[in-house]
Amino acid sequence: MRERTSNEIRKVVIKTGVQKYAEGSVLVEMGNTAVICSATVDLLNVPPFLKGTGSGWITAEYSMLPRATRERNLRERGKISGRSQEIQRFIGRSLRAGFDLSKIGEMTIIVDCDVLNADGGTRTASVNGGFVAVAIAISKLLEKGIIRENPFLGLIGAISVGVVDGTLLLDLDAEEDSKAEVDMNVVLRSDGTLVEVQGTGEKGTFSRKLLSDMLDLAEAGIKEIFEVQREVLQKEGVLIWK
Repeated sequence: MRERTSNEIRKVVIKTGVQKYAEGSVLVEMGNTAVICSATVDLLNVPPFLKGTGSGWITAEYSMLPRATRERNLRERGKISGRSQEIQRFIGRSLRAGFDLSKIGEMTIIVDCDVLNADGGTRTASVNGGFVAVAIAISKLLEKGIIRENPFLGLIGAISVGVVDGTLLLDLDAEEDSKAEVDMNVVLRSDGTLVEVQGTGEKGTFSRKLLSDMLDLAEAGIKEIFEVQREVLQKEGVLIWK
């Protein structure tokens, strides 16, 4: 049973420095969902299509630990599932929207997102934590002079929104997500522009008005996430925004 109001997000906690050797790492918690996001800087490699362009790349890998859920999931070995591929592409696209990749030079930043506990919204939590991990890593590169220009374009936040039993709800947990008539993931940049919208009528169609209402609700929730991200980055001394 939902203990929050329909327009209330779960408590967001972002803890930094959870992995000693990563250039940037966080544990992000949204309610009972918890994900470790770690950013690794590869100064030597970029995808083939970027070689010689002077531009860099941000990519993501996503996995769910076997006991992140109530029943044990099989560990993905070798070929990953279609679901994991789709989620990590979603995360990568979202994170790239926060930075001008032409200013970071020919390097790749890899963000590993490992789900410790899954109670809905693992992909959106990965975006919220992954952005902070990348920002910390890029801040270190700026301090060392490896990156000369600030590539920051805006904070990146993500949240789910949906309709459950006819009621519009923000930040669905796993139980709510399983019953949703309409389900949507929204990614927003702090300048107010949309990065990605993934919306589905799980049990039928939905109206244009409902779509607008869902986007408005998601925007309000993501603005709260931006405040958490700002506070964390300021405490870390990562003042990379313009």
